[in-house]
Amino acid sequence: MQRKVTFQREDARADLPYSPVVQADGVLYLSGQVPVDPSTKQVVDGGILEQTRVALENVRASLALAGATLDDVVKVNVYLTNMDGFADMNTVYREYFPQNPPARTTTGTSGLAHPSMLVEIDVVALAPTV
Repeated sequence: MQRKVTFQREDARADLPYSPVVQADGVLYLSGQVPVDPSTKQVVDGGILEQTRVALENVRASLALAGATLDDVVKVNVYLTNMDGFADMNTVYREYFPQNPPARTTTGTSGLAHPSMLVEIDVVALAPTV
């Protein structure tokens, strides 16, 4: 397997030991995207609706680094700190994947990297052919 770790966001924190996007054999693997506003570096307020929206916008931005879009996504993992937010997360999720949605797993978790985070999303996508 050929591995390529070249996709870094300009606003990525250099002190964190991971790559936002890794490409291997035509597949893109995105690290978990959280509801942090890239301009302020702060977790957004607004509950699960706004946090899901920001996390998915961060997914979109990370995919763009590799020339991919949400249409290239084949698998999504969603982590929720409270499964009571599942329906609201789905409302926003449908806006981003309105037709032919990718395979998905949604898991409840007891916590994420910051106590105010309600959602984290990672994806697997097909790398665009050049």
